[in-house]
Amino acid sequence: MFGSTPAEKTAAANTVETELEPNTKKAAAGAKEHTSAAARTLDGWETASGLKKVTETWDRQVQMLMGRLSAEKASLRGASGMFVQNDVHTGDGLRALGPKSKLDGL
Repeated sequence: MFGSTPAEKTAAANTVETELEPNTKKAAAGAKEHTSAAARTLDGWETASGLKKVTETWDRQVQMLMGRLSAEKASLRGASGMFVQNDVHTGDGLRALGPKSKLDGL
């Protein structure tokens, strides 16, 4: 038995979509905005160029994290569908094998 049901996988994918992705995007944008503002305030200082570099690195890392969240969401939804399809296919194959069992209909 797997550790979660298709419904639990769907719920987890929905949480990624409705909570994790938007909240991560919002937090990332806020951090970038504050860092960029600090860099503008310190324009002409070495610190400003360091902050600009940090912002570029931050952007790449956020992009990677958002991609990872999206991939996890797709994997959860895909796995849920695959398990259901596998169960249906297995059931169809067993029904096609032969005579009815006394357990049919129970």
